[in-house]
Amino acid sequence: MNEDTFNMEIRKYLKKVGVSSQREIEHAVQKAIESGKINGTEALDVKMVLEIPGIDLNYSIEGKIALE
Repeated sequence: MNEDTFNMEIRKYLKKVGVSSQREIEHAVQKAIESGKINGTEALDVKMVLEIPGIDLNYSIEGKIALE
């Protein structure tokens, strides 16, 4: 295994995850506000699951996202 290549590939993947996740969260929150499902002052529970089936990795991170 080439450590430098591995590190760069992880960083590229995490950047893609971060950008895509932020876009999806923003879109879903805006849609929920417009539909009246939420009012925009909540703190939303959030959970991200990382899975790599080839190495039996299943890791989740839970938190909150405050809207105001």
